[in-house]
This record gives sequence, structure tokens and C-alpha cells, in this order.
Amino acid sequence: MEKHRLVALLKWINTAALGGADESALLSGFCEQLKQAGLPVWRAIIGTDTLHPVIAGHVVTWMDGTDAELTDYRTEDHNPDNWERSPFFLLYNERGTLLRRRLDDSYARGEFPKLDELQDGGCTDYVCLLHHLGADAVVGDLDCVFSSFTTREPGGFTDDQVAALGPLVATLAVAIHNRGMVRIARTLVETYLGRDAGERVLRGQIRRGVAETIRAVLWFSDLQGFTKITDTADPATVIPMLNDYADALVSAIRGNGGEVLKFIGDGILAIFPLDEGGAACTAALDAAVDARARCQVVNARRKADGAPVTRFYLGLHVGEVFYGNIGSADRLDFTVVGPAVNEASRIAAMCRSLDQDVLVSSAFAAAAPACGERLISVGRYLLRGVGRPQELFTLDPDRSAAG
Repeated sequence: MEKHRLVALLKWINTAALGGADESALLSGFCEQLKQAGLPVWRAIIGTDTLHPVIAGHVVTWMDGTDAELTDYRTEDHNPDNWERSPFFLLYNERGTLLRRRLDDSYARGEFPKLDELQDGGCTDYVCLLHHLGADAVVGDLDCVFSSFTTREPGGFTDDQVAALGPLVATLAVAIHNRGMVRIARTLVETYLGRDAGERVLRGQIRRGVAETIRAVLWFSDLQGFTKITDTADPATVIPMLNDYADALVSAIRGNGGEVLKFIGDGILAIFPLDEGGAACTAALDAAVDARARCQVVNARRKADGAPVTRFYLGLHVGEVFYGNIGSADRLDFTVVGPAVNEASRIAAMCRSLDQDVLVSSAFAAAAPACGERLISVGRYLLRGVGRPQELFTLDPDRSAAG
């Protein structure tokens, strides 16, 4: 490959990567540039592992005449047999960097099933590359970038073309790795902070003490009898139990537009940012009904397995809170604070005394007149730490369907 074409291709990679091109665009453009430079690639893949609760890695596949497509590989879909019979497995375990197989009469079929398939499809040459990351660049299982390039050209790739692939793909690998790190950063902040808070942090809102005042529906829930259950249950069952109910509640909250901000033991603090029409209140009530239904499914499954079951207590309140970075100079939390948060937790604590799984404040009821027919008063009560008694409401069992 001529030097000026190599330089032009490297320039293209850098421009595309710095411009924010995603993995699919990077691989598609790279392969088209290779073809224009005279390297007859027909199929290419590039991928990495990642750091994600359920996704093991991302792989981008390109074939001549098509746009590249990104595929997420989930942890539970991992097939050890396929992995251990792949060229990548051989390179990874031997700390190799390049494996080439000419798919002509000299190829010994049976070594790699995928290469047998490619040969059957008319491919004539296969090059596999592995770019290992240094220890300081490794995050989770993302410790290398793997790729392969296949041609149908009679006689396969030339040796010069294979030699040119090394430095070119290394530059592409850096761009793919950087894109992967952006994905990981977004995953981590959304997983540990929530979608809205995570987006704010990624936009640079990370200065200590910087917060804004927002008016929101506050959700504070915990699990009935959780302390007693943990005192008597096998310790190994406690975390799976928490995960079962957290999955049900969080799915209901997020599915109805809420933001989970914090897990406090078995408790959950979430918000629904308030608008003028009271839609956030309707969404919060819909989430409560949804959470009930989801927990019923969880309980049925856990009972069948002989596992302990419970239900949630929920307090809903409306008020102004400070939303932003709170903490020490080197350990911050993006959350909400203010008297309204404390009041929501006090309302949730009243569920036990009043034998109700959902209680909402008078402020909540006043902010959402449209929800009035779904609520029924349970009386006026003095909440611990709150100066004046207030009327509390619960969902009317005859009119509690999601609105």
C-alpha cells in the first residue's frame, strides 16, 4: 500500500474519531477507505469487552455492500465452546497479536469452525489481530481490542497488505477503545447515579456544593419486616432478596418516568420532576400500582421456591429540594436533600402504623387534582419531626388502576 494512502487513511480515522463517530461508522468508513486504497476486504469485525451489569461486550460486523452493525453480547449468552474454538481465544491465551490463515487448498479444515464457514462462503484469506492494552489502560474486562479481516480476492491478501493492516488497525483500535470508554462512563454514572443525574455529571456538573432547587414528587419506599427477615434468613439469601424487590420497584419507577437516586439498605429514594399539569403525580401513582403488580409476581415465584416474601411501604410527597453535588472534597453524591425528603421518609414510616402499603401527603394531593378520584383520606396525623399534623391519603382500592 502506497505511503500517501496510508497517511490519508490514518488521517481519516483520527478525524472521524475526534468528530464523535460511533463504532459502526468507524468500521464502515475504515473498510471503505481500505477498499479505495486497494486492500480488498470483504468482511471485517472489531470488538471489545466492556464494564456493564449484563452486557459482556460489543462487536461490530461489516460486510462489503452493507453498513456495519453493532451487536451487544450479554453475559448469559456467553458460549464457552464457541469462544474456545475461535482464533481470538488462541491469540488471547498466547498473548499473540496476529493470526493468518489462507483459506485455499492448504487450509487444514477443522481448526476453527468459523473459518471453515468462511471458506465455504468463498473467502480466500483471513487475518485476525489482537491489540493488547497496558495495565493502566485496562478497565474491567476491557483489556484488548480484537478484529479480523477477510477477503474473497483470488490469491487472498498480499503480504504487504497484511503488514499494512497492523498499524492501521492499531489506530482504529485506539478510536474503538476510546468510544468504549465513553460507553463505560455513561453506563457507570447511569447505573450508580440514575439517568438524569448521570447525564448532568457527564455534562460537567460535578462541582462540590453546586445544586439547584427543583420541585418534585418524592418517592421513599422500604420493605416490610426486612430487619426481622434478615435476622432469621440464611445470610446468603439476603442479597438475592433485595435484588428481586429492587428490580420490581426500580422497573416500575423508571418505566413511569421516575429517577432512582439512592438505595438506603432496603429503602429507595426516587424523584419525579414536577410539571404544571401534575403529570408527575399521576406517573408516581402509576408507578406505585405497577410496583404492586410486579411484587405480586416476585412473591409468587419466591413462595414457589420456598423463599421469604414481603411487600413494600411507600411514602409519596411533593416539595422543593436541593438537587446536586453534596459531600466531601473527594467523595460526592448527586442526590436531593431538604425537609421534603425527610417528610417523605416519615410518611413511609406511617405505613406500618396505618397498615397501608402506600401513603401520600396532602401536598401531593393538592398538586394533582386529577388524581383526587384515585385517593382516599386516612385521617390527619402528626409526623415525627414535622411541626404540624397533616392529612394523609392512600390509593382507593376501587379506583387504583393506572391512569
